[in-house]
Formats: sequence, C-alpha cells, structure tokens
Amino acid sequence: MSKIVLIGANHAGTAAANTILDTYPCSELSIIDGNSNISYLGCGTALWIGRQISDYQGLFYSSKETLEKKGAKVRMETTVNSIDFKLKEVHFTNKNGDSFFEPYDKLLLATGSLPIAPKIPGTDLAGVQFVKLFQDAQKADVELCDEDVKRVAVVGAGYIGVELAEAIQRRGRQALLFDVMETSLSTYYDPDFTEIMDKNLADNKVECHFGETVKEFKGSGRVQAIVTNKGEYQVDMVFLAVGFKPNSCLGADHLKLFKNGAYLVDRHQRTSDPDVYAVGDCATIFNNATQATGYIALATNAVRSGIVAGHNACGTPVESLGVQGSNGICVFGCNMVSTGLNLAAAKAAGFEPLHTDFEDLQKPAFIVHGNDKVKLRIVYDGITRRILGAQMVSRYDMSMGIHMFSLAIAKQTTIDELKLLDIFFLPHFNQPYNYITMAALQAE
Repeated sequence: MSKIVLIGANHAGTAAANTILDTYPCSELSIIDGNSNISYLGCGTALWIGRQISDYQGLFYSSKETLEKKGAKVRMETTVNSIDFKLKEVHFTNKNGDSFFEPYDKLLLATGSLPIAPKIPGTDLAGVQFVKLFQDAQKADVELCDEDVKRVAVVGAGYIGVELAEAIQRRGRQALLFDVMETSLSTYYDPDFTEIMDKNLADNKVECHFGETVKEFKGSGRVQAIVTNKGEYQVDMVFLAVGFKPNSCLGADHLKLFKNGAYLVDRHQRTSDPDVYAVGDCATIFNNATQATGYIALATNAVRSGIVAGHNACGTPVESLGVQGSNGICVFGCNMVSTGLNLAAAKAAGFEPLHTDFEDLQKPAFIVHGNDKVKLRIVYDGITRRILGAQMVSRYDMSMGIHMFSLAIAKQTTIDELKLLDIFFLPHFNQPYNYITMAALQAE
C-alpha cells in the first residue's frame, strides 16, 4: 500500500485528494492543513460581502468529514514545521501544541499562495486587512456592518480589488479604488477594454484613483486616511488586494524553484525530487500561449493540477495539457472574459503580435430583448499567425465564447483557420455573420 501525505487542502489539494480516494482505494492518504475549513471558494467572497448571495454556505464544496468518509486521515489546524526529504517524513504540530511526524512514500505539496504584503507604513492599523481566507471574509463582513464605516479603500485594481469595490458599493458604502497602473485589470486586458470597465466603475459611483502610488496609512489605532503620491483621502477601512506570491517555504531549500519562487514542476506535476509533487498556486504550470513554463494562479488551474498529481502519485502516468489562463469577471452587469495573452503580454513574451477587433450585436437587431453589443479582440502572432489570446466584453453573457479561443490557443490554431470556421446561425442565439468570423476575416 502506497503512503501519500498531502499538505494543503484547498482547491488543488481537494482535487488531488478526491482523485486519490475515488480512484485508488488501496492508497493510504493523510491530509494536513493549517486552516479550520476546506475548499472555500474565495472568488465568491465579494458576492457574499456584497449580498448578491444569501449566505456563505454554498462557497464550500468539501469538508473534513467528507474526505474522512472516503477514507482519508485529515488533520486540520495543524502546522507543518519541516519536511525531512531524506528520511521522507513530515513533522508537524497540532493546535494543542503536540508534535508528531508522518512518513510518506509520495508527498503532495498544495500549500497555495500568500497575499503580498506591501511595505507601506500603517498596514498594522486596525481596519487594514487582506481578503483571502474565509476568516478574512468574515471579519470584513462584520466591519461593513458598522455604521461608522462609510468610506472603504481598496488597494489593487485586479480582479479581487474590482469585485470588492462593487461589493462595498452594494453595501451602501463609498468605495475608493487605488492602483499604480493607469487603469483597472491591466494584467488581463488591453486599454481599449479596461477603459470600458473603468467607466463602468465610475458610472456606479466607485471613486477610481488610477496611476496613484499608496505611500502611507494614517490613523490613531485605527486607519483614518490613505496617503498617495497625489493626495490624502479620509477612509474608515482598507482592503489590500495587491496580489499573491507562491507559498513555497517548506521546500525552498530542497526543491528547484521558478524565478518567482514557485516550485518548478514538470508536466506530471513532479518537482526536482521524484517523490514530491506540487500543485496549485505554489507550483508552476505550462502556458500554452507562450509555449513555456510559467505561473498562473487560478482556481481552475489548481484543480486540474491536483487531478494530474493525484494520478501520477498513485502510479498512473498522466500529463498536463497546459493552460491558457482563461478568466472572467462580472461587475455591475459588465461581463469581461479573456484567455491567453493581451498585446502587452505578447510583446513581453517576445512575439510580434497583431490584433483584430470586431463589435456587433450578439443577435440580429430585430431581437429586441436579451440582446446587446459584444466587443471582441483576437491577438495573434504576426509571424506564425498562431492565435495568442482573446478578449471579450459585453452586458450580454457571451462568456462561453472564450472557451473556443482557449481551445484554439491550446491547439495552436491560426487566425486564418478561424476565418471559415463552421459557426451555426439561429436568430435566437447569434448573427448570420458572427463577430468571431468577422474579426478573423478582418485580420491582416
């Protein structure tokens, strides 16, 4: 019987655990996690805080009890102190302070990521917090129930920051959104698209402060103001959402690391130690857009990597297909989805990117209800013609369309192959001259 120890039980860890427990009943699985809960969907935090869902119960899809019923030994609220990779032992301390160790044949690291803590004076003030764990969300929800909390700053205008800004407004508070970049969501979209989201935020009364660098948080015990290179603003609370970094401290001295500190893994999720696998936000992943190893911290990627590692750790060779970094956001009814590389990322990766745009109604104009304009951009390599990325925005839910572009990137489809792709037409769904076809036909 193979003895497998899994450290970390959120998305990647839960996926690995379910793969092992459901498929390899002869394996012995021991799970160790520092938290008191399993499988919290952090992407739903803003929905709960903003009262777009009634409670948080549905944001959990597994539990200690669920995994134990399947046969796992689960230790929660337990701190892993060290790993002896030579003796193949995991040393840990439980919440009562008792120390133990667990031997392993195969080790799975699913330690996730940590919020980046900006070196800004005043981050230790009350009312300044991260939003990653369920406990963070609980604390934020309680704070927003305080009638004295009227103005709330969000530092970082990525997906989490933008979603939090919406949630704050929905709770009847004034959201102030800060970012050093000149626009929101700059990592995922080109300016022609981010400007649409910026206007959407402003139209819904979010106070946007882009191109501003936060210098200090002021207050006497509790935060009272945020200071940037352009001014000082009174606030009653601050959310820090400047990004995440891989949590790789346990194996940093033994395992090979990527340039950003993530565990370097192969397509089987195996690290430089053949008996150790790493999955999720603590590990690298193969990027099909760049055709190179990279780092893309997304829950969907974490789940897939967990499945791959679970099979390989149990002796079944399974290779990752790579990822495209497909993602999306819906804020105040504005839907934005993307996959692969935007123009800036494509240039940074060494490509000579071109792009083609098209904007049209989703359905024929005579369909009055449930119809809206969709804007599409396809980014492709000017030399090989290979599709590198796509971006879409609309108030219509066109999100499923991005999956086709994700597959196109994975299969290294060219923009020219897309021009005469068989796309069906029915007025209930789309136009006879589909915007995907039209964008491809207009490519240089």
